[in-house]
Amino acid sequence: MYRILISGYYGFNNIGDESILTAVIGSLREKLPDIDITVLSQNPESTSSKYGVKAVNRKSVPAIIKAVKNCDLLISGGGSLLQDVTSRKSILYYLFIMKMAKIMRKKYFIYSQGIGPIVSEFNERLTAKVLKSASGIVVRDVQSKNLLVRIGLPSEKVVVTADPVLRIKPVDKERGKKILEEEGLLCNSGRPLIGLAIKERNLDSGFLEEICISAERLIKERNCNILLIPFHYNEDMATIEYVEEYLKEKGLSENVCAIKHKYLTDEMMSIIGNVDLLVGVRLHALIHAAIMGVPMIGISYDPKINSFLRSVGMKAMCSVYDFQNEFFIEEFDKTWDKRDAQKELVSSHVNQLIDKLNTNEEMIRAIMEKR
Repeated sequence: MYRILISGYYGFNNIGDESILTAVIGSLREKLPDIDITVLSQNPESTSSKYGVKAVNRKSVPAIIKAVKNCDLLISGGGSLLQDVTSRKSILYYLFIMKMAKIMRKKYFIYSQGIGPIVSEFNERLTAKVLKSASGIVVRDVQSKNLLVRIGLPSEKVVVTADPVLRIKPVDKERGKKILEEEGLLCNSGRPLIGLAIKERNLDSGFLEEICISAERLIKERNCNILLIPFHYNEDMATIEYVEEYLKEKGLSENVCAIKHKYLTDEMMSIIGNVDLLVGVRLHALIHAAIMGVPMIGISYDPKINSFLRSVGMKAMCSVYDFQNEFFIEEFDKTWDKRDAQKELVSSHVNQLIDKLNTNEEMIRAIMEKR
């Protein structure tokens, strides 16, 4: 039995990261023999129940030390763990766990991570020092590799693949349809259903104001209905309720539906499969749309959005800092008119990226055989 410990941002009700964990566990079990998986989680009981794995409290230092001591390989990732923009402490947390593995003479592996941005020079130096001893480094985009090479990692040590969530298979849309009915969506209205997966913590931002106006225009001028989708439930609900209330005050309550409950990865994918077009600021909302063959418009708040869209032959409409409803409506019309061509383009790129992802398990298998 080969014991694998997985470290990441798990157990926080973030659909994106839970999708990553779903993909990583599924791929490890499918492609590697005789393994035992443990996950560091904010909610160990929930993680253990959802994925059929062992799980320990990611905040408990004694529990982490014991888990690292008992593993044969530490997997760090996927996701954007090694960055210090959203939090200056989180990068130190993930590097600390890898450093602990090194001290205990355990092997550790970077699994299709998105690296950066790293603002602090100290964090850059520490990242380079810790990763130089990794048994394997796989990143999800060229920009991540370029950053690691710039801070001192040998180019040949860093392999580029894709985001692991792309390996999740499409799901049936019937479950999502039932969920939407339970959430209050009036189905079979004949109107296109446009999904909005928005990331914005500042409810007074100009971006959110422009999003509200854009949603209103889609309803009034393009005869659409709006579905508001939370991908990080704890962060996104305030934004969703704000947009929902704005539209209701405009007398458009019958044309908007907000997802108010928490759902698993396959359920969220099924929900997204029922929209006619997705407008996404959340990376994994866009990835879910790509998997389910749903046309999309990406709005960037982070380089990882741009990197993913480029990998599937697209580019972001704009960033959250220069979003304007006039330009959005133009982009919507262009995307809607060419939606079938976009779906074919994205599908062809996704298939190529899925093939690349096998590199993770091939490298891990080689590590296992060397023990």
